[in-house]
Amino acid sequence: MSKAHAGRWLVEPGTKVHLGTVDTRGTQGAPGDKAATEPVVAGMQDELAHLQERLYAEGEQSLLVVLQGIDAGGKDGTIKHAFQAFNPASCRVVSFKVPSEEERSHDFLWRVHAKTPAKGEVVVFNRSHYEDVLVVRVHDLVPEAVWRPRYDLINDFEANLAAAGTRIVKLYLHISKEEQAQRFQARLDDPTKRWKFRKGDLDERARWDDYVAAFEEAISRTSTAAAPWYVVPADRKWYRNWAVSRILVETLEEMDPQYPPAEDLAGVVVT
Repeated sequence: MSKAHAGRWLVEPGTKVHLGTVDTRGTQGAPGDKAATEPVVAGMQDELAHLQERLYAEGEQSLLVVLQGIDAGGKDGTIKHAFQAFNPASCRVVSFKVPSEEERSHDFLWRVHAKTPAKGEVVVFNRSHYEDVLVVRVHDLVPEAVWRPRYDLINDFEANLAAAGTRIVKLYLHISKEEQAQRFQARLDDPTKRWKFRKGDLDERARWDDYVAAFEEAISRTSTAAAPWYVVPADRKWYRNWAVSRILVETLEEMDPQYPPAEDLAGVVVT
């Protein structure tokens, strides 16, 4: 398999992100069209299964994947397709909802830290601590003097995780406003998916520009060497799945987990 180089989606530290310049329908680097790419994604699932097994067996490192995106960006679909090879015995998906009363009585990272991966684990955050500089900002839930310092707090938090052996990969699933409209309409038209649509989604859609500005600043301020952001074109689901799978494969290959040495079993006989 040719190497796609996940760096094509990487936000280099110190770079100011302008999402409007990134083609949400782009397919750069893909093996071909949808028909040609989907079998490649299936092959990468075998690679991911093997790499995750090594990570679990080694028990020295962990992987945290942060998924963010505007509503209908495809977070659930990405988890379903790009992470299907992972053994649930050592892989968890954590979804962060509106904070509970107990969670609100602590600092904003309190509920997050407890959900980070233990050694040998893969954890996927479906939304994350970034909501505290996104929805909090857009809806003016706290003063700017409160949310703006959180960029530095997040960087310190992630640097601490990285220093303890957790590799962090943050994925922004980048869709267009037109694609979001089509996905919302598809949910309304399909009785099996209508439950995923809320009237409040339209209120959030009306704040599109505010969310884009919030994401641009969050990504620009917090893409670091220890915890990089990747902006993944996500209008085409097949390309999104390929890109995310490629990023995961290359990340785990760089981590290079190893099976631990076997015990000295000389003379052992199973009876």
